[in-house]
Amino acid sequence: MAQLSDDCFAFGGELLSMSAALELLGAKVAPVVAPETVPLKAARGRILAAPVVAPRDVPPHDNSAVDGYAVFFDDLVPGETTVLKLAGRAAAGHPLVGAARRGEAVRIFTGAPMPAGPDTVLMQEDCREADGGVQIPPGIRRGANRRRAGEDVKAGATVLRPGQRLRAQEIGLAASLGCTALDVYRPLRVAIFSTGDEVRDPGADLAPGAIYDANRYLLQALLQGLGAEVTDLGILADDRTRIAAALAAAARDHDLILTSGGMSTGEEDHVKAAVEAQGSLHFWRLAIKPGRPVAMGQIGHVPFMGLPGNPVAVMVTFLILTRPLVLRLAGGEPATPRRFRVTAGFDYKKRSNRCEFVRARLERGGDGGWVARKFPRDGAGILSSMVESDGLAEIGEGISRIEPGMSVEFIPFSEVLE
Repeated sequence: MAQLSDDCFAFGGELLSMSAALELLGAKVAPVVAPETVPLKAARGRILAAPVVAPRDVPPHDNSAVDGYAVFFDDLVPGETTVLKLAGRAAAGHPLVGAARRGEAVRIFTGAPMPAGPDTVLMQEDCREADGGVQIPPGIRRGANRRRAGEDVKAGATVLRPGQRLRAQEIGLAASLGCTALDVYRPLRVAIFSTGDEVRDPGADLAPGAIYDANRYLLQALLQGLGAEVTDLGILADDRTRIAAALAAAARDHDLILTSGGMSTGEEDHVKAAVEAQGSLHFWRLAIKPGRPVAMGQIGHVPFMGLPGNPVAVMVTFLILTRPLVLRLAGGEPATPRRFRVTAGFDYKKRSNRCEFVRARLERGGDGGWVARKFPRDGAGILSSMVESDGLAEIGEGISRIEPGMSVEFIPFSEVLE
């Protein structure tokens, strides 16, 4: 008797590889959003649309890195304690009044402009004041504790480039240049649907066979993390005509349409056919697990991505495929997530012609390195596995077996979740 397959990926002919899908996505997708100017305080999380060039040096003048005493290095006696007369004071926002003179030390504080002439600053903890002078021990190097003008940013340098997603540090850097507003792309408008007669909104009564919809809430949170404006268009029943009408309506005023479910080959999976009837698909069915039934296409000129119905597959395929799509459409630079080599703390078998993502948490190994421990259950519907894991171990094409102690590539969720 022939053995029956328990692998839902076993049928359906050749599948597109993940790398080929990402290459196709890169070739097909360009920004679709226009730039706008927003106040600096409203720019966090937005994608920069124009370069930011420094109009001035930062800092604008040489200044002291410590509280202490500014001196002429050539006034110091090599190998001996030097006593200099204490004359003048410089604090942040209050430069020295008058000129510094040879043979004297200026009391100076952190951030204060360096007086003209003195080139070295002694920390106050290393010196001792007495009788109107300051005793300076030997051993300081020329230029110590002096921060140069332009040490952070030189005037004319491009410090921020289009496509960067603005974090707190970019906002702070722009403020240090005196910027009050930035040119950014407007937020991407994304419509999301779930599909399926069995799907209900949280809070509704559950009839026999019904389930609560996690996917729309998951997708909305993921998209908002990328700065998108999300329109939740609810749950579509398994009716091809209604699905086609809803997709066409969404295409009229959105930049991207995102669905979950209905992309497989069953009699009640209608999304693929509805898209093909009024647009086109660039790919459908990928050689990845979880998440084989994934499609990218367009309805008119509006990009479309159809994700699987199981929530883990939704999240994995979003992080690997939808995230770079969203960033490209929004004008961003979708940098490839960094992978880190860790030690496998699990045994795993797979087909060598596809890429699989294994949910895992990290533990310190005996040698101090990181060991990936596989979540004990593999189901694509076990969303709790994503809560209890630290990321995904990527088992690429060409690999059919992972044994404990082998090296694997690991994508921490911190690399792909904002």
